[in-house]
Amino acid sequence: MRAFIAFLKKEWLESIRSGKTVLLGILFVLFGVMNPAIAKLTPWLLETLSESLAESGMSVTAVTVDALTSWTQFFKNIPMALIVFVLVYGNTFVREYETGTLILLLTKGVARYQVVLAKWTVMVTAWTVGYWLCYAVTYGYNAYFWDNAIAKGLMPAALHWWLFGVFAVCLILLFSVLANHFTGVLLGVGGSILVCYLAGLFPKVTAYMPTHLMNSAALLVGLETWENYTKAVAVTAIICLLSVAISIPVMNKKQL
Repeated sequence: MRAFIAFLKKEWLESIRSGKTVLLGILFVLFGVMNPAIAKLTPWLLETLSESLAESGMSVTAVTVDALTSWTQFFKNIPMALIVFVLVYGNTFVREYETGTLILLLTKGVARYQVVLAKWTVMVTAWTVGYWLCYAVTYGYNAYFWDNAIAKGLMPAALHWWLFGVFAVCLILLFSVLANHFTGVLLGVGGSILVCYLAGLFPKVTAYMPTHLMNSAALLVGLETWENYTKAVAVTAIICLLSVAISIPVMNKKQL
């Protein structure tokens, strides 16, 4: 247990020193501010462009924005934040392979499963803190300008997207153990999500796919309830557990 805690501290310090936490912190705060800012500026932008659009034969009607507009923007921006997160943490094992530091750590008494669990803990914590920081900033600005009560299924939608991010983190862990190169990790994570998306195009399996958790618009306006997503939540949670469970024995047998 001491070796695990020591390695966990080492991972956190390295994440801070490398600038990953600062970069992601700035990114998530920036997106949190952008969501209400874009919603607030939309009427002004349309009014500014109304004359040029009118010359092109397009008419601009009055646009009403509210907290729902901002939350819609939140769920549009989160995928971009998640992509950056994957790019930042996708080399979490690859760097250890290339520098040989992992072998040194193992000779000092750190077990391989402890390495896997520590890196997973750091990534999940980083995603959780960053995601909910972005949520809190958007929520605060929305409460100041409008009323968040208009977004009916806000918390279930937010929890679903957080879980989808954890799903991506577990894929990073799994493919970091399986692949020896950063490109392999990115292809594995991106390919898995793409497969889920394509499979979700078939109506009979849509409700089971992790990518179904990304469909938050219906929840926000009250057209669906969280019960409609229980199958996707269950499947996603199972995949996350299996990814971590598979990563440990694969790492134990991996030649470094």
